[in-house]
Amino acid sequence: MALKNKLTTTAALLAASYAFGSVAYADVCDTPSKLGDMGSFPGEVITIQGSLLGTDQEMLLNTVSCFEKATGAKIQYSGSRDFAALVVADMRSNNPPNIAIFPQPGLAADMAAEGHLVPIGDEAAAWMKDNYGAGSSWVDLGTYADANGNDHFYGFAYKMDLKSLVWYSPEQFEDNGYEIPATMEELIELSDQMVADGNTPWCIGVESGNATGWTATDWMEDIMLRTTSAENYDRWVSNDLAFNSPEVINAMELYGKFSRNDDYVAGGASSVATTSFGDAPKGLFTSPPSCMMHRQASFITGFFPDKGAEVARGEADAFYFPPFASGNLGNPVLGAGTLYTMAKDSPATRAFFKYLQEASAHEAWMQQGVFLTAHKGADLSAYATPLLRKQGEILANATTFRFDASDLMPGAIGAGAFWSEMTAFANGQDANTTADNIQSAWDAIK
Repeated sequence: MALKNKLTTTAALLAASYAFGSVAYADVCDTPSKLGDMGSFPGEVITIQGSLLGTDQEMLLNTVSCFEKATGAKIQYSGSRDFAALVVADMRSNNPPNIAIFPQPGLAADMAAEGHLVPIGDEAAAWMKDNYGAGSSWVDLGTYADANGNDHFYGFAYKMDLKSLVWYSPEQFEDNGYEIPATMEELIELSDQMVADGNTPWCIGVESGNATGWTATDWMEDIMLRTTSAENYDRWVSNDLAFNSPEVINAMELYGKFSRNDDYVAGGASSVATTSFGDAPKGLFTSPPSCMMHRQASFITGFFPDKGAEVARGEADAFYFPPFASGNLGNPVLGAGTLYTMAKDSPATRAFFKYLQEASAHEAWMQQGVFLTAHKGADLSAYATPLLRKQGEILANATTFRFDASDLMPGAIGAGAFWSEMTAFANGQDANTTADNIQSAWDAIK
């Protein structure tokens, strides 16, 4: 799958961004919101399996310790880079954990279809719809068909990632009199003003070794959510909406207005295909800066020259990649998130899923560091840094959330034709040919 490849490509930066985002804390369970009554389960063991390792694993264990203290239950967590293969083997051999943490909805859906997951329940789904930003989107992301084809809510989203961000230098914006744009129309106007002022608006790079092209797919996904409906986005992911449909070509051409405009891109449009995605944001920090803005997910701070310390010093910040005011599509957000599923039922396990609904369960991790949540009831003051708080506000205020499309498409498309053809687009191939070639790849695997 595309996500696995992307994570392999960016493994080194994650450690850097974790180090930057984490802060010292006394007691993670001392949260702004009071923890409710979780019940009493002295000595009962809840097994959890996932892919969280290193700092993420430490923060998870710190967070679930609050549930242990409150209930007397014991959490046994097993983390592995080979989580996907291990959890499938355990489930198929009838030896599942109580809880499996999936980084992708696709594998969770497969396990539900094979009958290996236990529905969390309609009550939890209703709670999420009412209490998460873009709650219906998160419910849909965790709803799958069982072995009989009946839909149930299986995946509770907890700990999100945000991609719809534009990075910039506050000092450069202030010196040039630039304001943060609230709409896509204003973002395009700002880009044009930067050109008129003799500045270059954007740094864009799509080179990433064997994964070259994935940053272009992220641009496409963000633009799709701002130019057509969420329903069409879903149809695009499943190819019910053909890749060479007018809606998709329109999004590609809009991306091209940013990426194939010599005046807009540092180094000119021809540099996009050969500039490493990790090197691209460094243009924000040169003297003079080679660009004013860079669209990329929250992890990119790990590739800044000083590994993200620029944010703490006020040298870099980010704003929401805005929607079109004329589109009436709300505040869409592109990103990802981990889904907690129940594979073996028990009263203590169900109490744990109740714990995940508590604002305190989110705040406990928020104050440790790298953690984002769409929980509208979580106290924003618990975020470890102002930038994390800003990103949390974006998630909480979202009206639509969608998972990275290339990660949901078949590997031959999402990590194959979509990547390679968007690279060809960066090298000058026209939008119609690019879209036709990707659609032909779809047709070949049907």
